[in-house]
Amino acid sequence: MTSAKMIRVVVDDKDLEVEDGTVLLDACLDQGIYIPHLCHLRGKQEPHASCRLCFVQIQGMPKPVPSCTVTVRESMVVKTDTPGVRALQISALRLLLSVHDVDCAHCPANKNCVLQDTARFLHVGLKPKGLETYLKEPAIVQDHPLIDYYPNRCVLCARCVRVCRTRNGLPLMTFAKRGFDTIISFYAGGRMPDCAECLACADICPVGALVLRNP
Repeated sequence: MTSAKMIRVVVDDKDLEVEDGTVLLDACLDQGIYIPHLCHLRGKQEPHASCRLCFVQIQGMPKPVPSCTVTVRESMVVKTDTPGVRALQISALRLLLSVHDVDCAHCPANKNCVLQDTARFLHVGLKPKGLETYLKEPAIVQDHPLIDYYPNRCVLCARCVRVCRTRNGLPLMTFAKRGFDTIISFYAGGRMPDCAECLACADICPVGALVLRNP
């Protein structure tokens, strides 16, 4: 068995030895360098890059890029904390919070929430001043026989849709509507009973937007 080729990259002035071809975001996380992210799933071939949080600045590139869309290369020089990177991350987080029902005390993800972690890391309050809030109706969607969906908690990271497709061979979930009204929707009928043996979508949700209904 051929051993993996290791290469040298520099991240925030630290020399790192990483496996060639590794996604930059994964390489940084594996080395204890935190980069905010919501939508990334390790090992997935196509990066989703929808949360717009995992920006980094790579030497030689004119502007920051999402680190989930880049693989490491020899002698790559990366900065994760430039003013430009932080400005983009804070703007993306504020946009997410503008459509988020911040009611942590009643959320099952409280204190184990990626959105809380990101806000803390970026020093942004969960209820930033001067931020107009847009919430969807209804607050709870119960179209699924087993799972309650809370659209005002959802960050549209697509983790649930992608893991559902992986587990079942085709998605039983999809995005519906557009713009600020976008939500997650379940396909009716068909193989819905298979969900009782899976529930991966609820397990992988980073913000408690998909909750197993109490019997």
